[in-house]
Amino acid sequence: MTRDLPKIVVILGPTSSGKSDLACELSKHFNFEIINADSLQIYKYLDIGTAKPDLKILDSVPHHLISIIKPDEQFNAGIYREKANEVIDILHNRNKKILIVGGTYLYVRVLIEGLIEGVEPDTSFRDELKALRAAYGTEHIYNNLKDIDPESALSINENDYVRMERALEVYHLTGQKMSDMQKEHGFSKKKYNVFKIGIDIERELLKKIIERRLDNMMDRGFTSEVKSLRERGYDKSLKPMQSIGYKEINDYLDGVMSLEDAREKIIINTRRLAKRQMTWLRRDKEINWYKIPQDFKHILEDLNTFYEN
Repeated sequence: MTRDLPKIVVILGPTSSGKSDLACELSKHFNFEIINADSLQIYKYLDIGTAKPDLKILDSVPHHLISIIKPDEQFNAGIYREKANEVIDILHNRNKKILIVGGTYLYVRVLIEGLIEGVEPDTSFRDELKALRAAYGTEHIYNNLKDIDPESALSINENDYVRMERALEVYHLTGQKMSDMQKEHGFSKKKYNVFKIGIDIERELLKKIIERRLDNMMDRGFTSEVKSLRERGYDKSLKPMQSIGYKEINDYLDGVMSLEDAREKIIINTRRLAKRQMTWLRRDKEINWYKIPQDFKHILEDLNTFYEN
């Protein structure tokens, strides 16, 4: 029965839409413990540019999976799923109410739906594979798959590029072999009873918030944070250092562009990310959409009903 499963609440929305603020307000009413689902906030030392909750919030509301690894350590959706499941089990056994908050929809999906169902196509990775195929042929792609996941390679015809692409894509995004995931999937069951909250925000308002938030980050020392990361020995080529904001500031520090140009590029790229995120989220028919703060009381009512049933 669904109602016998652990209950978790998830807050979703595009970047800068106010997910963390809403989480803190809801925690005052439901005494939530929060599990981070932002793929950058899991890194230590990336604080300002990832909009981590400040120490006052972290002290007042218990948070999990924030600042848990160094920037040069491996992390992916598969590892996130394992760690989040562990935290949920602990909190559920303590009768705590659980709130998942974050802008990485892939992390939320693999946690709730499982690895296979949760992995959306990655256009940029597929473009890279297609370029390799054009340069070296399908056999080269197949040999890559044999090196990474020989069991999947055995079940895929050497000319079936589409299936090769998917198997490599899944490994790239999750760190898990497609063959292992398929075995697990055969025994998988629905693990959680989930209530999804989506923040419905007007595009023009979001554009202004993105700009204001970046200016606030710059005032708080975003550039100095990136300098500090480099001084600690974290190379600009690392995955988190190539994320939006950090990449542009690195380019500024390397003299590739001016600080003003870096600011403008961050704003443009963040807006594009928000647009893509809303496209992904609108496809999820389980999300209950609310305008904030207008619908806050409505959220409280819906959550009370969720916990009563």
